[in-house]
Amino acid sequence: MESMLNKLKSTVTKVTADVTSAVMGNPVTREFEVGRHIASGGPGMSWRIYNGTKKSTKQEVAVFVFDKKMIDKYQKFEKDQIVDSLKRGVQQLTRLRHPRLLTVQHPLEESRDCLAFCTEPVFASLSNVLGQWDNLPSPVPNDIKEYKLYDVETKYGLLQISEGLSFLHSGVKMVHGNLCPENIILNKSGAWKIMGFDFSISSTNPSDAEPKYTCKEWEPNLPPLCLPNPEYLAPEYILSVSCDSASDMYSLGVVMHAVFNEGKPVFQVNKHDIFKSFSRQLDQLSSMNPALLNKIPDEVRDHVKMLLSVTPNVRPDADQMTKIPFFDDVGAVTLQYFDSLFQRDNLQKSQFYKGLPKVLPKLPKRVVVYRILPALTSEFVNPDMVPFVLPNVLLIAEECTKEEYVRLILPDLTPVFKQQEPVQILLIFLQKMDLLLTKTPAEDIKNSVLPMVYRALEAPSVQIQELCLNIIPTFANLIDYPSMKNSLIPRIKSACLQTSSLAVRVNSLVCLGKILEYLDKWFVIDEILPFLQQIPSREPAVLMGILGIYKCTFNHKKLGIPKEHLASKSLPHLVSLSIDNNLNLNQFNSFMVVIRDMLSRMENEHKTKLEQLHVMQEQQRSLNISNPGSQSEETKSPPSSGNQIDELFGSTGVNGKENGSATTAPQPNRMSLTLEEKQRLAKEQEQAAKLRNQQPLAPQTAKPATTTNSQTKDLTSSLLNNMTSLNSLSLANTARPAPVQGTTISAFPSMGTAVSNGFNPAMGFQAGGMGMGMRPTGPSLYGGMAATTSTPNFGAITQNQGHIGQTNKAPDMSALDSLFTPSKPKVTLNQMSPMVTSGANTPWVSQFGSAQTAQTQMQGASVGMGGVPSFGVQANPFFSPQNFSQPAAAPSMNQSGIKHSASANNDLKDLFG
Repeated sequence: MESMLNKLKSTVTKVTADVTSAVMGNPVTREFEVGRHIASGGPGMSWRIYNGTKKSTKQEVAVFVFDKKMIDKYQKFEKDQIVDSLKRGVQQLTRLRHPRLLTVQHPLEESRDCLAFCTEPVFASLSNVLGQWDNLPSPVPNDIKEYKLYDVETKYGLLQISEGLSFLHSGVKMVHGNLCPENIILNKSGAWKIMGFDFSISSTNPSDAEPKYTCKEWEPNLPPLCLPNPEYLAPEYILSVSCDSASDMYSLGVVMHAVFNEGKPVFQVNKHDIFKSFSRQLDQLSSMNPALLNKIPDEVRDHVKMLLSVTPNVRPDADQMTKIPFFDDVGAVTLQYFDSLFQRDNLQKSQFYKGLPKVLPKLPKRVVVYRILPALTSEFVNPDMVPFVLPNVLLIAEECTKEEYVRLILPDLTPVFKQQEPVQILLIFLQKMDLLLTKTPAEDIKNSVLPMVYRALEAPSVQIQELCLNIIPTFANLIDYPSMKNSLIPRIKSACLQTSSLAVRVNSLVCLGKILEYLDKWFVIDEILPFLQQIPSREPAVLMGILGIYKCTFNHKKLGIPKEHLASKSLPHLVSLSIDNNLNLNQFNSFMVVIRDMLSRMENEHKTKLEQLHVMQEQQRSLNISNPGSQSEETKSPPSSGNQIDELFGSTGVNGKENGSATTAPQPNRMSLTLEEKQRLAKEQEQAAKLRNQQPLAPQTAKPATTTNSQTKDLTSSLLNNMTSLNSLSLANTARPAPVQGTTISAFPSMGTAVSNGFNPAMGFQAGGMGMGMRPTGPSLYGGMAATTSTPNFGAITQNQGHIGQTNKAPDMSALDSLFTPSKPKVTLNQMSPMVTSGANTPWVSQFGSAQTAQTQMQGASVGMGGVPSFGVQANPFFSPQNFSQPAAAPSMNQSGIKHSASANNDLKDLFG
């Protein structure tokens, strides 16, 4: 590896030294910078070719340098002959101007060490391309070593040489005299150019129709650089010391043979015995072996054979060669047309450029990029031609690498980006915007490409605006976000609001809808959705465009619309648009589908939020109940009139207070209660609060019942005695009670009054509760329960009845479960009998001696047995209404609400049905 580096360093040092020694002091270096050694050419490959630039204009050139050290081995007079010959050739070339001749940019300059002149940029000589690498830098540049001629290049190159000879022979009456690959130069565009006029011969009678040329006799003793290349020289030069324009045509035939035979001429010449070699060559040409031309293409083989004819008159002239079918190749014709464009008018050019896109794919990339592209970009100075040239340039750009595009195409495109006339230029650029944004550097996109898009959005032409809006989504992903947000979107919105064209307005909405995915959520919510409400028109297409943006935003995973925006802005806007008279049925249905989807999502999201809040509140409430000491004194104190709203809403609470804490009923030890008991306790407290708010009822006098039995009994008193400890209910014992024995009723309160034992015929059974008041006027939460009477299970209730006067105990609320359990059969009246069990008596039962007394004492009072709710008044959410038994029919009563029977059994049967 180190040896390779050392070799490379030595090579670079040698090349630099060669350039310095060869060019140092030459006047050419005053105006031109001499660069790298790239090729060689000219007579005997004696000229080294360097790339260079003009100092004043930075124009690229090729610098030809002849180092006089190459001829140090010769005598001085021989050196002078060589230098004079080379100088003559360059001076002749400088005087001639033709597209097929190498163009001289700076005439020959001589210094003590070298000769130098400057020409158009050069790639290499044809000899270099065909494998002759004399006088080239070491190592040989890869671009020369790997260069292979394409067929179209070969054909057009030979055609160019034929055209150059035609110019010399017909135009200036001159014979080149040394046409060979070393004197054919390929310029940087790939065009073949003629040089090496060291041995050219001008006509002695240029004004005559038949020119005459005098030829010098061959002098073998002269240095080789003072003689033409004999391998490409016509036989008559040597054998008859004569020449003509046909002599150059023979040389052309040998060049064509060499091109198709890896650089080898037809015959090898012995330079030490030139006359003998040419005599033998003459014989071989007279009877040419067909195998000699077997590598030459069939369509031109006969023409090459004619060019190599011994008889000059048989050889085709240069003008005839330009017209042979071999050169009628589409690629060659295309390239030829480019070289004659300066002769065409705009109409002819436009027709040619229109058909060019069909031809370009058939040509090699190197030919297109280096041969056709420069000709196309040179037309950019003509605005009328730009719409015809630009599509071809962009087509070539698609096949170029990014580096080639930036280096070869972009510099010429940059001024075109700013052209607004003719309008087709903008349209073409818009159609190829993805190409431009892909291959153009970011800085040039910002400075040149995007400003062109902005101008298109603001253009007065509706067609341009419409096309621009249609194309923007195709390359939106390539636009940087700040430019999208700050420059592009505002112009799209402005185009939508300010235009008078429905097509532009609709396309603006469609464009916005397609590029939503490249925007962030809050920009869409803050800038795009409010903009939709500013659109004044109500055409169906516009309305559907608005709906589409809402729908895209709503359904997009990255975007979405918050429920607050849905409720306050999006849905009101869409609902108002949905009933527009311009919409048809399908369009209205489309609106409603989106509206329903929005409503559904908003409902689900908000319900989920409220459910989560509810769970949090319940958890906090449970924590407060389980830690009563942490509650404030305010929540523990009896409610005042100012807290009636809290009491009204029950356990849900108002202003952060729970109603259950305001009850005056005894509070059990909450730490020992189960969750079910806590739930029941909350409902008891709620019921007690409602009962306190009810109006007291006026007592009514009960009339004695007339029976056939001589002995009457106060049924109300009996019932009261059998149910004196309702506050300590326990339904744990589910045994069937004994039937009632011979009880009669003497008095019964009015139906408007709640009976103290907890049974109200009009309101249903009040479990363990003592409620004075009317049944609520509203419908019962448990349908039909308040309007009919059901026979309560008194046996189950009285089983836990205790003695009067005993101390209060916390009520056992489990009885409620069996009371309304549908699996238990209804208890008949005959099954009811007072069963006294050990337990606590409620103090309020002992206060009553008769129904009348009970009514009097209970008037205006709001007393509750431990806060147990009355199911005839307040529904309990922990019970299902289907568990409640429904009686077959309501009992029949007289106006006073009292029934008269012969016995207690009959009275009770009549009373309860």
